[in-house]
Amino acid sequence: MRITVFSRGPGLYSTRRLVEAGEQRGHAISVVDHSLCSPYADGEKSSILMNGLPFDEPEVAIPRIGANITTRGVALIRQLDVMGVPHVLDANALLLARDKMSCLQRLTQEGIGVPRTVLCFSVYEVRKVAKRLGPFPVVVKLLESTHGVGVALAHNLYQLERLAEGFLQLQDRILLQEYIRESKGSDLRAFVVGDRIVAAMQRKAVAGEFRANIHRGATATPVTLSPEEQALVLRVASVIGVEIAGVDLIHSHRGPLVMEVNASPGLEGIEGATRVDIAGAIISYAESKV
Repeated sequence: MRITVFSRGPGLYSTRRLVEAGEQRGHAISVVDHSLCSPYADGEKSSILMNGLPFDEPEVAIPRIGANITTRGVALIRQLDVMGVPHVLDANALLLARDKMSCLQRLTQEGIGVPRTVLCFSVYEVRKVAKRLGPFPVVVKLLESTHGVGVALAHNLYQLERLAEGFLQLQDRILLQEYIRESKGSDLRAFVVGDRIVAAMQRKAVAGEFRANIHRGATATPVTLSPEEQALVLRVASVIGVEIAGVDLIHSHRGPLVMEVNASPGLEGIEGATRVDIAGAIISYAESKV
């Protein structure tokens, strides 16, 4: 089977693992930099041009869309839809997952627990709504942060205003979110492929850090989710519409809360922690789309 992995980083762990898993199953795997791909339509046919030249369409595609290239990635996925090329990432689901507030709004609409969160557009607004999130500290986030970048903790109103002022110079809106003390700097990452949870890990932040991101030095250990957590993870993936996803949960006195849904999750941390062949599971799922 001809499988194309759309990725800007052929040397990245996740990309290399997908190529390896596909080749082990006898597939012809190609890695294509989607930043070089241009959707094309002329009234008779739709196609993808790569560096201005016709692109041989695959039998199935695995888009790996980075946070800094979401708009182009969505255009590519929609072109695949028009061309009738099966793939494993819905464009609308990607957009929803990438917009943290829209994602939380959708989950709230379905009665799924999330941290108290406020969307703000000005420092004045930040000052007025901070009390809705409980006592300090308060988490400040850029709307499209990733790997813990663009996430900070404000311990008082002065810090909050200064952080908000700086973040609002980068984006026109930010998120304020309650800090869940009982989580103690840890969270759960469940990896969903299709309608299955194929692996789960607990991430623990390093001393003095509240962000439980592997890229921030957090440690990861395999974990078995409770039946309640498993049901929640699968429901979240279904509500957002993601077929392959990392769903992040945090423990609170209100029960498990959904922190984030990652529509293009990395494989390195969770494969390393759990020793599960997640790349193989993704290839198997891609096979089922044809």
